[in-house]
Amino acid sequence: MSVFTEFREFIARGNVVDLAVGVIVGASFNDIVKSLVDDIVMPPIGLLTSGLDFQNLQLVLKPDNPLTRADELVAIKYGHFINISLKFLIVSWVVFWLVKGVNTVRRWEAEQSGVPDTPPAPPPQERLLIEIRDLLKAERKA
Repeated sequence: MSVFTEFREFIARGNVVDLAVGVIVGASFNDIVKSLVDDIVMPPIGLLTSGLDFQNLQLVLKPDNPLTRADELVAIKYGHFINISLKFLIVSWVVFWLVKGVNTVRRWEAEQSGVPDTPPAPPPQERLLIEIRDLLKAERKA
């Protein structure tokens, strides 16, 4: 079997294609969340905080020297961290609701198909082994 044949089979698997689609959609979703935080969420927060722009909040450790062409500014940009944290919370919230919705649909489909939620009882051999294991544990403790 050639390498190209194996590669074609690898790509043709459903989970690889699903993963690729997920990565592409996730990258696009990142732009949507960035716009949501920067253009919709942060302006009202900035208005409530008297025009404070979180993106530019920083703790300057070493200021930039205006006489040199090099950028010498050393700063802890905690405002940028606040924005990124808000983006994370928004993405987490959306993913939570997405997974919650998918789980609800799966439970509903399972109820419709008549498949029980509880696993079937173990066969008699397994029950006997479980009883033996429990007895051995009880003897060891005694």
